[in-house]
Amino acid sequence: MSVEKVQSVNVVRLLLVEDHEVVRAGLRLILERKGDIEVVGEAGTLAGAVAEAGRLKPEVIVMDIRLPDGSGVEMCHRVQAVSPDSRLIFLTSFPDEQAVVAAVVGGACGYLLKEVRPEALVRAIHEVAQGRSVLDPAVTQPLLNKFRGLTPPSHKQDLDVLTHQQEKVLALVADGKINKEIAEELGLSEKTVKNYVRNIFQRLQITRRSQAAVYYVKSRRGSN
Repeated sequence: MSVEKVQSVNVVRLLLVEDHEVVRAGLRLILERKGDIEVVGEAGTLAGAVAEAGRLKPEVIVMDIRLPDGSGVEMCHRVQAVSPDSRLIFLTSFPDEQAVVAAVVGGACGYLLKEVRPEALVRAIHEVAQGRSVLDPAVTQPLLNKFRGLTPPSHKQDLDVLTHQQEKVLALVADGKINKEIAEELGLSEKTVKNYVRNIFQRLQITRRSQAAVYYVKSRRGSN
């Protein structure tokens, strides 16, 4: 086998999803510099990512956690529906606890901050392509410390205390959506959603949106 063929086996086919064109151009330059990553496509929206993922079937998809038309768990589910073998890495500017939960719950294999060094990003892509997971310790360690103090929910029993509408709001909170996004999706005012969230937290005896995401996911799994 020739050297060229050996090298081609190790090239990772990657889809780059980022709504800022300048950032996409910079990332493409960084990722393709060594020749072991091929950016086979780009997208600036979730709809574009779904279309390109279905068409290209990339090994790895690097995408921002929030796009103009979607975020979090919704992104994972829609992309994986059209390209189930693609492995997702979320690349974001902010160490958002709720976004980390949404990413992990949704099935993402990586969560990195955009301040990551170029060589670390390239290494993470190869790790994920080989079936491993990569999470930025600057974000995940504090989150894990908090989760250790959580009391696991008694699955379905916890959600039984919520109304149908409250459960719908909780599902969207677990999806990583902010109150404004939830209000738009459910046709409610932002103030109404804020009241729903406060009441949900009181009934479940929690104080953080990341805790709400964990409770919802564990409760859904327990009811299956």
